[in-house]
Amino acid sequence: MDRAAIVHDNFQRRLTDNDLPDGDGAGDMDAETLLTLYRAQCLSRQLDRTSRAMQKAGQGYYTIGSSGHEGMAGVAHAIRPTDMAFLHYRDAAFQIARAGQGPDQTPAWDILLSFAASADDPMSGGRHKVLGSKALNIPPQTSTIASHLPKAVGAAYSIGLAKRQRPEHAHLPDDSLVMCSFGDASANHSTAQGAINTACWTSFQNVPLPLLFVCEDNGIGISTPTPSGWIAANFANKPGLTYFTCDGLNVAETARIAAQAATFVRTHKRPAFLHIRTVRLYGHAGSDVEATYRAKAEIEADEGNDPLLHTVRLLRDSGAATPEEALTHYEQIGKECTALAAKATKRPRLQTSTEVSASLIPASRSCAPTNGPSPEHRAQTFGSDLRTSEDPQVMSKLISWALTDLMLEHPEIVMAGEDIGKKGGVYGATQKLQSRFGPHRVIDTLLDEQSILGLAIGMAHNGFVPIPEIQFLAYLHNAEDQLRGEAATLPFFSNGQYANPMVLRIAGLGYQRGFGGHFHNDNSLAVLRDIPGLTVACPSRGDDAAKMLRESVRLAREEQRVVVFIEPIALYSMRDLHADGDKGWMSAYPASDERIALGEVGVSGEGTDLAIITYGNGRYLSEQAAKRLQSEGISTRIIDMRWLAPLPEAALIEQAKACSATLIVDECRRTGSQSEALMAMLAEAKFQKFARLTAEDCFIATGPAYAATLPSTDGIVAAAKALLAKS
Repeated sequence: MDRAAIVHDNFQRRLTDNDLPDGDGAGDMDAETLLTLYRAQCLSRQLDRTSRAMQKAGQGYYTIGSSGHEGMAGVAHAIRPTDMAFLHYRDAAFQIARAGQGPDQTPAWDILLSFAASADDPMSGGRHKVLGSKALNIPPQTSTIASHLPKAVGAAYSIGLAKRQRPEHAHLPDDSLVMCSFGDASANHSTAQGAINTACWTSFQNVPLPLLFVCEDNGIGISTPTPSGWIAANFANKPGLTYFTCDGLNVAETARIAAQAATFVRTHKRPAFLHIRTVRLYGHAGSDVEATYRAKAEIEADEGNDPLLHTVRLLRDSGAATPEEALTHYEQIGKECTALAAKATKRPRLQTSTEVSASLIPASRSCAPTNGPSPEHRAQTFGSDLRTSEDPQVMSKLISWALTDLMLEHPEIVMAGEDIGKKGGVYGATQKLQSRFGPHRVIDTLLDEQSILGLAIGMAHNGFVPIPEIQFLAYLHNAEDQLRGEAATLPFFSNGQYANPMVLRIAGLGYQRGFGGHFHNDNSLAVLRDIPGLTVACPSRGDDAAKMLRESVRLAREEQRVVVFIEPIALYSMRDLHADGDKGWMSAYPASDERIALGEVGVSGEGTDLAIITYGNGRYLSEQAAKRLQSEGISTRIIDMRWLAPLPEAALIEQAKACSATLIVDECRRTGSQSEALMAMLAEAKFQKFARLTAEDCFIATGPAYAATLPSTDGIVAAAKALLAKS
């Protein structure tokens, strides 16, 4: 007999025998509330049992359960349905209890549809078994190994900011808090440690942050035990974080202590840490044979502390229900789950790739038209910069001006990143922005890329349009899961009901002379190329950068997209193109209504001999190469991709087919670069004469050898001639 059946039989037997564990009473919790929470706990337990029966019958696809963590029903009772909750995957009891606080909710049916991977699942539409509900303010989480904590920090921060700078699509009430729950094993993850540290860092400076961390401590992470006392020792005395603890086996105590913690957070606008001691029943999941790594006595000790047994004791001792009546409730709920499961398994499931991928990009939202500031306000904001805006400028200056105009036009835009404020960014791209818009809209963050991206994701949950910055491309690797596992997946796993629009600016790519190596000269975008739903932009000129930034903000604000905007560092201050002093790579600030639409490529030249498909620094080098090729009688047209994802295939093919041959110039490494997709595209389009020139599969050196592994003007000329010479 499996452990789920043993726990079930033990529960029935012990209620029949009135054999209940000792413990404290229900305090001042009234009988009706206690009975309501017990029914939520029973439903959570019976859903776990039903999920395993569905899986055995080949009709269910998820068996990580909430058994042992049913005390979370008490946390739901202690906070408001308007408080956004980012949940641990063992928190079915929380969602069920919260569903009982609102009208017209059907938590059993909803969760069973999720188990069955039915297209009728109201949260994910059959894409994943997730806890979540738009109506209940619970964004969906998948494998919540602490990756949801940084965005919880961001959402909590947004509450105070929204009181000062109200976004059009603000969602959270001014007096709300944000709750995020996680397990004791997840508390060790760098993401959890970083998020909690960020919360403490923020609170330490008396910045409002109404956030409740809830750690559900069952003492084990799959098979690895958590050292006894570790969670308390780690979190009880952190500066800026107030610690509460309770016995999660006692739902009344949990509700009471959780209410105290919530009141503290709501009143003081400071984060708190609620440590809930729980047990884990049934092992990690249906496939987990717990007896292979835990002693039988330990397993049985946890089963003897079944939280449902403790709640029945509270019901009995308070006169709310006898054990016999409690057993009747439990069995009746089990029958209801079985009957509903039989119906849920017959509901339609997703069948086609079109159906599955339909929610990768959320639906557009209605946004109020913004006509921009008055000429007087704009002139006052720009100051002396306005007088030089028609003169040729370098890219970093035009980016700064574009950001200024965008922030004037859209008050919901908030920038955040390391050194972007007073310093104005490492390369001056955010100069003067903090003095123009204040530290609440241009936020100097701590040095933690996970927290920077989490801040943006969470703020977007409350209607802001964040523009976070990662200081160097290689630093993104410290936090890429915030894009891959959180930002890009949210519309997908919520069936388009939730989105976290943003424009992530990243300074990157190679060709920096004499400054750093590897981390400051990172020429790989591979980490971004395979994230479904992500939009990736890379301008090569300053005027393009301004116009593409405007389009990127439109994509985020109106279409709710996650946009990554790669800014080539080597081109930030580039002035000349062919000769010293020619100012060939400078441009005037484009009119404020000019944009470059998503998928619109740039074309330079009308040649028919050679098409060069490139982007970023490659565009700059290709312009130099094109002049030399022209002097040798070879006509070129340079096709600047601009938008790296989604790949603008139709536009690229349309331009390239006018030429006899096509050369791809890709400054990223040969392996994993855009060139791979472009070569496949040309082959599939039956182009006959094409080749690629890429960087070598090597890191970039510091000093004079900085460009040795990268494409060069000479290299492009040589590759072009070699390609054209082929028969």
